[in-house]
Order: sequence, then C-alpha cells, then structure tokens
Amino acid sequence: MAKSIQELLIEKTVEAVHVLYGSEIPASQISFQETRKEFEGQITIVVFPVTRFSKKSPEVTGNEIGTYLQEQIADIAAFNVIKGFLNLSLSDSYWISLLNETIVNEQFGVYEKNGKKLMVEYSSPNTNKPLHLGHIRNNLLGYSVAEILKAYGYDVIKANLVNDRGIHICKSMLAWQKYGNGETPASSGLKGDHLVGKYYVVFDKEYKKEIDALKQEGQTEEEAKKNAPLIKEAQTMLQQWEAGDEAVIDLWKTMNGWVYAGFEKTYKQLGVDFDKFYYESETYLLGKDIIQEGLEKGVFFKKEDNSVWIDLTDEGLDEKLVLRGDGTSVYITQDLGTAQLKYDEFQMDESIYVVGNEQDYHFKVLFAILKKLGKSWADGLYHLSYGMVDLPSGKMKSREGTVVDADDLMAEMVETAKERTEELGKTADFAEEDKQVLYQTIGMGALKYFLLKVDPKKRLLFDPNESVDFQGHTGPFVQYTHARIKSVLRKADYSSIQAVQPASLSVYERDLIQALGNFPAVIEVAAREFSPAQLANYAYELAKLYNKFYHEESILKAEDEGVKAFRLDLSAAAAKVIAKSMNLLGIDVPERM
Repeated sequence: MAKSIQELLIEKTVEAVHVLYGSEIPASQISFQETRKEFEGQITIVVFPVTRFSKKSPEVTGNEIGTYLQEQIADIAAFNVIKGFLNLSLSDSYWISLLNETIVNEQFGVYEKNGKKLMVEYSSPNTNKPLHLGHIRNNLLGYSVAEILKAYGYDVIKANLVNDRGIHICKSMLAWQKYGNGETPASSGLKGDHLVGKYYVVFDKEYKKEIDALKQEGQTEEEAKKNAPLIKEAQTMLQQWEAGDEAVIDLWKTMNGWVYAGFEKTYKQLGVDFDKFYYESETYLLGKDIIQEGLEKGVFFKKEDNSVWIDLTDEGLDEKLVLRGDGTSVYITQDLGTAQLKYDEFQMDESIYVVGNEQDYHFKVLFAILKKLGKSWADGLYHLSYGMVDLPSGKMKSREGTVVDADDLMAEMVETAKERTEELGKTADFAEEDKQVLYQTIGMGALKYFLLKVDPKKRLLFDPNESVDFQGHTGPFVQYTHARIKSVLRKADYSSIQAVQPASLSVYERDLIQALGNFPAVIEVAAREFSPAQLANYAYELAKLYNKFYHEESILKAEDEGVKAFRLDLSAAAAKVIAKSMNLLGIDVPERM
C-alpha cells in the first residue's frame, strides 16, 4: 500500500532535520493540523519542536524545512510560514488521485483486522420495568462504539448483563400476585415489559400507603419503611427465590419472559443487537472463590464480624467491603466473578463497560481490586462513563412512574418526523409503505444523532423538537444531504466511478475531497476515544461541505462533460462516506426524502 501524504511528510521531515541540522528528531515529535481557513494550504506542520535542533527562529526553520520538502515531494505545490507553523499546499493532481485511487475504493475506511478481541458490555436492563431515555443513550453508545471498533479492526463481542434478580424484581412479582387478577400481555394488550413495570409502580404506591399508616401509629419513617408488611413479603419472596421455591421460580420465569419479549421489540426498534447475554441470576453467586484467592494472597483482610474487606487508600479510594460477615455477596463480589467469567470465556484483550457516571466510583474500585489480585487482563478494562440525559421538562424519575419511556419516545420521534416531512410536502409521490419507512428512518435518525453527537462524558439536554430539524446540526440534515446527492446521481443516470482527471480543481471540490480523505483518521480517533461524537460531527461537517459544493458548482449542467463526470464521482464518494459514517452510528440514510 502506498504511503499516505502524512506518512511521507513525517519521513521527509525527519530526513530534513538530519540533512539540514545534523540531528535526529523522533517521528513522534512531528505533528500536523489542518491549515486554518485564513491561510493558504491544507496541511500544517508545527515547527516549534524542530527549533531545538535548528537553533534558529521558527520562521527561518519553517522556510528551510518547507524548501526541503517541496524539493523532495512532487505533490507540494507551495508553502508559507506563519510564526511557528509551516502551511503546505498540495497540488490538484494529489487531490484528484486521492479521490480516484483511494476514496472511491469499497474498502476505504475499513481497517485490516488487528488480531485483538474486545468486549463491549451495554444495556444492562432491570427486568422490573421497561427501558427509558437513559437506556436509549446507553444502548446507542454501546452499539455505535462496538461498530466503530469493528471498523477499526477489532473482533468485537457485544454483551448484555441482564439484572434479572433481586428485591426490585420481587416487588413487581408480589404486586402482580396481589393486585394483577391474572393480567397478561395478551389479555391487556400491553407490551410485557410495560405490564411488569406497571406493577413495580403499583408496589411503590401501596408500600407508601403502608408507610404512612405506620407513621400515624407512631413509628418513625425509618421504622415504617422496615416494618411495612409489603416490603417484608418482598424480602420473603427473595429468600424463597434464592431457596429455589418452585412456585416463586415459575412466576419469576413467566414475568421475565414477558419482559424479554418486550425488550426484544424495543431493541429491534432501536436497531441494536447483542452477541452474548449474561444473567445476574446465573452470576450472582460468582466471586466468592476470588475472595478466597484474595485472602490467601493477603489482598483482602477479615474484620471481627468475619466480613472481608480491601484497603484501597493507597489508590485514593477507601476501605471496601467485598463479602458480608454472613458470607453473602455484595455487588462488587459478583462483578469480580462476572469479570473473571467473561475473560475465561472469551480471553479478550480489552473490555469496555458502558455504564452511567453515577457508577464511576464502583468501577474504580472494581478495576483496582482486579489489578491488586494480579489479573493479567485487568489493564484492558475500561469504564465508558456517560452523563445523564435530561428533557426540557426536567430530570427523569423511575419509581414514581414518570420515567420517559423508550417506546413512547421513539413513537413520538417517528410521529414528529412524519409531521415535519409532510409540512415540507416532499412525499406526495411516495407509496404509503415507503412513507412509513421514511418517517421511521428520519425519526430514529434524529433521536440517535442528537444523543450521539455530544461527547459521551457530557450530560445532555435532549429536545425532541430541535432534533427533527432539516436545517440544523441534526441527523435529518445529514440524511437530507445524502438523499440530495442520490437525487443528483439518479438524474444523471450515474452508475459507476469514471475516474476522470480534470485540469484543475475549485476550492469547493478540493475542500470536499480533503474532508472525505479524513474519514479513516476520524474512525481511528473515534475508536481510540470510544466516542461516536467524533463521527457524528464529521458527518455533519461533510454534509455542510457537500451542500456548499452543490450550491457553488454546477454538476448536471457543468460546462464540460469531463468536469461533469468528475463532479458526479465526487458526489457518489460523498454519499458513500456519509452513509458509512452514519451507519457506524446505527443510523440509516434514505435514498429519497
């Protein structure tokens, strides 16, 4: 494979320092950036690191390096130096061959397999309620990060650890038993996860009534919470579940089955998938052997009540309980066991946990313990911590039943997309079925793009109305640009790349080719930072550049057939890269809209 211009520039800049100044500069010290718009050029070399070898001013050093590079590399048409920055202008022939020989290739932006295996664990729902807006961000992040890492060359396993046991599950079960009158998804018409979630809310309401009654009898809030009959029954049910009580297990399996059928529909609508499911009901007893191993190694210590702890004060954390005095697990115990189970099963080089930032401390502790235990794979663990999602109306709460339901939100997005599209009057000639597919594509694209364009670490305010805007920094704007390109290609009856060599390029053509050429580098940054936002913002900038090119240059009525053919090739390449970028975000792009 031919060297990229960046690789060639690094090689020749290192050579220039050796020839001009008799010194060796490490290749890692040669850094590039895109040339600022107010200056001539497309690639800028930062000169400052070279001045310690040249012993000259940045301006003189830049001019000497620029002259050397222009003599050595035919594609450098001109250069200028602004302070410590060497701005290089590349020839039109370089950009034309980049399009014709590289960008149009089907494999452009696809990295070779790197031989490494990586697990991305995301979603992790509770089986006592449906998925909500926070889950949507989690699922979209996890899925997109997995797809980006696949494109970057990893063998990726998408995993989902389902929280299918515990007191919260028993609350839904008990409420259904007491107040459900045999209601099922079939009899009620409700999705299974919605039905079970309904009884989680019922439990909470009835529990509060009991607490209030006990408080009126003179008990404190704390006492009433502990003594309310409902919570005691739920605790008994959990003990029965753990003891394998047949009737409780049967009810648990039935209600979880309803929930899984509901989740499956939501996942399908979201467009996410999984290669491996883990269930907490199968993993919650894991980890006790790891605790024993840690005691033998002196990593853990016992207190007088027989509880087991680890001292992490040297790591800037504190003492952490890892096993209760009665021998029962805490969350960290089973997480240690599950981490070992996953590694034993897949031997992955890296493992990413996509979990909200309220769990930052938990994962610091988990990773610190695994490192102290000497687990060779612990260095490959990473917590992709993301911020909360708010709506304009305020923060979500789940227990009161005011949660922003994922299914309702997705339906609202599709309906909003329908209204906006019909307002524009662009679908008059669409068949009804095609219209429904288009509304689904735009609505889900708007939702996904809005949630993924923001850096994962940041908290975000999701405005459904703003997200379905065909002109703003939105998914529909990028989708509309793709459809516009496809319309141009259809009108030209365009079928395949013609690889034309025009005599020269306009600034709009060159800027678009340069942006297209950055696609592999953007994938690399997105993969290294686990940040779909890099690709989302790239797709938006690319769409803006194409629209500028479209408005400034005639395509179908170009003055010359060769120029027309070249601009059609450039349009086809832009459509392909926009589609690939959006697909890595889990977003479809329409052919027409």
